[in-house]
Amino acid sequence: MTYLLLIVGFALLIKGADFFVSGASKIARGLNVSPLLIGLTIVAFGTSSPEATVSIVAALEGTAGVAIGNVVGSNIFNITLVVGLTAMINPLMVESETIRKEIPFTLLGSTALIVLISDIALQGLSANFITRSDGVILLLFFGIFLYYIFEVARNNRDKVKEDVTATEKPAWGKNTVLTLVGLAGIILGGEFVVSNATEIALSFGMSETLVGLTIVAVGTSLPELITSITAAIKKESEIALGNIVGSNIFNILFVLGSASVISPLAVDSKIFTDALLMIILTVVLLLFSRTHYKIGKFEGIALVIAYVVYMIYIILRN
Repeated sequence: MTYLLLIVGFALLIKGADFFVSGASKIARGLNVSPLLIGLTIVAFGTSSPEATVSIVAALEGTAGVAIGNVVGSNIFNITLVVGLTAMINPLMVESETIRKEIPFTLLGSTALIVLISDIALQGLSANFITRSDGVILLLFFGIFLYYIFEVARNNRDKVKEDVTATEKPAWGKNTVLTLVGLAGIILGGEFVVSNATEIALSFGMSETLVGLTIVAVGTSLPELITSITAAIKKESEIALGNIVGSNIFNILFVLGSASVISPLAVDSKIFTDALLMIILTVVLLLFSRTHYKIGKFEGIALVIAYVVYMIYIILRN
């Protein structure tokens, strides 16, 4: 039954992502909102909802290793495998606005996380924790990001309106239902994949932190993977990249912020290596994005190889 539910979860993810990208991109055009903005907000938050659910439940159950490992592992998965595979299918065009602000904001969030979890090194405490006050700081950063996003929306609205050539009115009801059904499929599919994959992994004797960094991280990131690949196939490269960048910001600032406000999270010392790698990979993504304003197939292959090497490393480390 566990394996059957795992397959059902994958099916829901794939079809849900297809519906969600179609509905969201059509609504964006109808509202004269740029696809990049939709990718950074609705699509990113929608595909990150499994991470939010898993990390908050993990915080409530006292399994901090799963909560933190899930977020760090998901972000590494997004930057390497999701960006890599998406770029291999269809090179990702990167808007200068994304390069200047969104990716550096991801870098800021990642750096803030390293600072907040370094209690032993910076404050001389006996253990590292993401405390409730740390969580509030992360949520305040998230509030600043949302403010910035809505400012971008307001400033770009007229520009997008001028660019729209089609006079056809979008089918609001149909697209709204399509988006909501797709989102429900993504969330439910993500839940099925994570819960059943975790059950299978634990039966093989994997540690809590390793489960968080691998099975749970990959499972909760499947919506980002499927959504970005679907968007790339449909030539919606702005939604594809916006989804990845927005999801990473959402994971660090909102997911970890909310989870730690609910219950302070104990930090495993091993996670520092992974968090530093997450920062390095974000810098690499920024550098790749500056090459002719696109992430091409060569960069995509390099990122996929990086993820395979990382997976080998953490399995051997365990």
